[in-house]
Amino acid sequence: MKRSEINKYIAEADAFFAANHFNLPPYAHWSADEWKKVGSEADELRQQHLGWDVTDFGSGQFATKGLTLFTIRNGVPPGAGKPDKVYCEKIMYVREGQVTPYHYHVGKTEDIINRGGKGAGRLAVQLYNLKEGGGLADTEVSVACDGVRRKLPAGSIVYLGPGESITLTPFLYHQFYGVDGDAIIGEVSSVNDDAADNFFLEALPRYPKIVEDEAPAKLLCNEYQAA
Repeated sequence: MKRSEINKYIAEADAFFAANHFNLPPYAHWSADEWKKVGSEADELRQQHLGWDVTDFGSGQFATKGLTLFTIRNGVPPGAGKPDKVYCEKIMYVREGQVTPYHYHVGKTEDIINRGGKGAGRLAVQLYNLKEGGGLADTEVSVACDGVRRKLPAGSIVYLGPGESITLTPFLYHQFYGVDGDAIIGEVSSVNDDAADNFFLEALPRYPKIVEDEAPAKLLCNEYQAA
């Protein structure tokens, strides 16, 4: 991805969140120069990768396969240090028709919540169990939506309108995308570990390679340098 594209997508997400009255914490607006002035007092932000995250999953087609998100809070993975927090919260800007491809987690349980957005924007979540030996299983899926248990055929799509949520448990393959407009999607979960707990159906990079065609307006969460 070009840095100019990342700058653009962050600016669009920031404006979309603000227009829908979702306020980000102060460090969301720190420039690259401001980050250079911040010392060890911000090590939690660095170590837990809090902040902006833009990816096209190596597709080169961000509009159809990509995601813009902001990690607001997160703890440390088991065994990686003293557990100060045992939870994580993210906010995502999911565009209409923009797919986050199939993946599952081993350690993380997450609630995915439609926080509203443009018009009647919904989130489509497609589900499969993990097949023994890998891949998508052709078995019934059991999932809770806002506390109500549902049993669905393999490959079923659950549509979340504003205010609705789904609980995704470990070893449950899921992909999602926006329908009927762009949406603000929240994630509340156990500790998030992007480095070790994302298992994609296809071999995909979690973070993009960046072509530096202009200076970064904001640093991504995996770009912070030590104080």
